[in-house]
Amino acid sequence: MWRGLYSIDMTYDQAIDFLYTQLPMFQRVGAPAYKPGLDTSIALAATFGNPQDLYKTIHVGGTNGKGSTAHTLAAILQAAGYRTGLYTSPHLVDFRERIRVDGKMIPREEVTGFVERYMKLGFDKSPSFFELTMVMAFEYFAKAKVDVAVIEVGLGGRLDSTNIISPCLSVITNISKDHTQFLGDTLPAIASEKAGIIKPGVPVVIGESEGDVREVFAVKAESVGAPVRYADDETLYSAAVAVDGDILYRDTPFGDITGALSGECQPKNAATIMVAVDELRKAGWHIDDRDVRKGFAEVCSMTGLMGRWMRISEAPFTVCDTGHNTGGWQYLARQLDASPGVKHVVIGFVNDKDVTSILKMLPADARYYFTRASIARALDEKVLAENAGALGLKGAAYPTVGEAYAAARSAASPSDTIFIGGSTFVVADLLTMLNT
Repeated sequence: MWRGLYSIDMTYDQAIDFLYTQLPMFQRVGAPAYKPGLDTSIALAATFGNPQDLYKTIHVGGTNGKGSTAHTLAAILQAAGYRTGLYTSPHLVDFRERIRVDGKMIPREEVTGFVERYMKLGFDKSPSFFELTMVMAFEYFAKAKVDVAVIEVGLGGRLDSTNIISPCLSVITNISKDHTQFLGDTLPAIASEKAGIIKPGVPVVIGESEGDVREVFAVKAESVGAPVRYADDETLYSAAVAVDGDILYRDTPFGDITGALSGECQPKNAATIMVAVDELRKAGWHIDDRDVRKGFAEVCSMTGLMGRWMRISEAPFTVCDTGHNTGGWQYLARQLDASPGVKHVVIGFVNDKDVTSILKMLPADARYYFTRASIARALDEKVLAENAGALGLKGAAYPTVGEAYAAARSAASPSDTIFIGGSTFVVADLLTMLNT
């Protein structure tokens, strides 16, 4: 089918080009790439021998915090000596960030080999970018003989393509409004979609929930006989204290823990992770206290995690963060407000977000550098500046993240703060620029 466009003896760049341009990719085009339902995923995985059934899996969903949670769980399992796969999305700089074994990205030749074999199959359905990438990960984990793979949900849960796995533990971090055009416009409706990863008899840990949202989870868990634990009912530390850019969690069952992830949302994620680890240990997993401490302290170096209140420089204090919805900004706005000096905010969004609700959370006295990421879904920076100006936020528009960041660097004094974010793709453009 694609022989006229690509050689079956393809290069890595051709394989990546095929994935990006020939398959619907939500990261780039948004709604047209969203394919609810599992039929294609089931058929594609079966064509490759259902590799996801050859090792244990842990399924991590939720609106915010699922990336940090998945990476930290993977780091803890690695520290405990388990050969650990990790599948996450989206990537920031390199496609291969999505698929890792013991922190190492999938080799380029494995990506190329998988795409070549897929093209030879004559598969009679049209998988999305995410569906094909997911099965690539599942097969690579089987080839690498992992003991366990931590699988992050892409979007939603019930109809997300990753929901073909049979995990030994499910984790749902929290619920807030995001992707409402697909998941529903109320928190209980979104919770119902996220709860779709709860499997019969499989323990589930819920990070944050209350009221109607908790009722959704409780009803779903009871209906399938899944034991459920609520992390916000049993916080396994006495205090979370900021220390030198880290967070110290005191009096945990694993001893005092230093967490390398320092965003204001991280104590909630940490509570979820600790309960999940406790649940794994009760199920017979051999995870020592020192493994938990190492995983929290070294999560970034062990798994390659980037973009979570990530420090770029100290003078001026410069950070980026991939938080991109109202739930994430409830934490980011407070953290930004507590940062030193004048705030210089480089910000951009995709065009299907509730931008107005986020803009209302931002500090009115900051200086703004409105920009757009280098993807088709990006909101025009001039439109963003106009919308922000109507809410009293003052700044100028810049056509690229690089130009916006350069302007902020030029204007900021050493005692100020520069923040870059609003969209995962703004952070991706920044890190790509800094890495070249």
